[in-house]
Amino acid sequence: MPQPLYVFDLDNTLISGDSSTIWSRYLVREGFADGADYLRDEERLMQAYARGEMNLHEYVALTMSPLRDFPVALVGSMVALCVETEIVPRIYPQALALIRELQASNQAMLIISASVSLLVKAIAPVLGIEHAIGVEVKTDNGRYTGIIDGTPSYQQGKIICLENFLVDHPQHRGAVTFYTDSINDLPLCEYANHVFMVNPCPQLAAQGELRRWPQLNWQLTPA
Repeated sequence: MPQPLYVFDLDNTLISGDSSTIWSRYLVREGFADGADYLRDEERLMQAYARGEMNLHEYVALTMSPLRDFPVALVGSMVALCVETEIVPRIYPQALALIRELQASNQAMLIISASVSLLVKAIAPVLGIEHAIGVEVKTDNGRYTGIIDGTPSYQQGKIICLENFLVDHPQHRGAVTFYTDSINDLPLCEYANHVFMVNPCPQLAAQGELRRWPQLNWQLTPA
């Protein structure tokens, strides 16, 4: 019998904040990216993301541009340090409690995020989630190019990425339970069998009210 699958968005769902923005600010603070102009462009694109209108190719090109002179292995070390110092303190304790509960009952879990995979795949093990999908970026001569590789895990693309995952993991073709905060994930919400909205944006909250999706209010500290 196919096993159920618990699927999570990452940013503003399992963690407080967006890992891509956190990483961008980290790069500026550590001197790897030019401050004001870079952060202004990043913020402009993230505002478009909040409206469900972001050009993901432009965003990936921008946020990967400071890394083009660094070997992939070095970038990995930089990401690991950022995750340890900047991401871990932002993990929702309610998310960790749910993950531990699912682990205890041997449930399969997967993160699908529109952040680049080098971030997503570094964060997933810290959370205790085995499987993770992020936006893949092409490399050339051992360095990141800023060009998206394959179908990006963004909006409708998340369904394609999930279906590809299930081809390789057919044992998880049971009911899909999805947790997210973002209107960008509406296609995957409509695909899933069960949906939980975590601190949803106003657009998703409105859609969820029509469909009676439960809403979770997760915080870093008790109210």
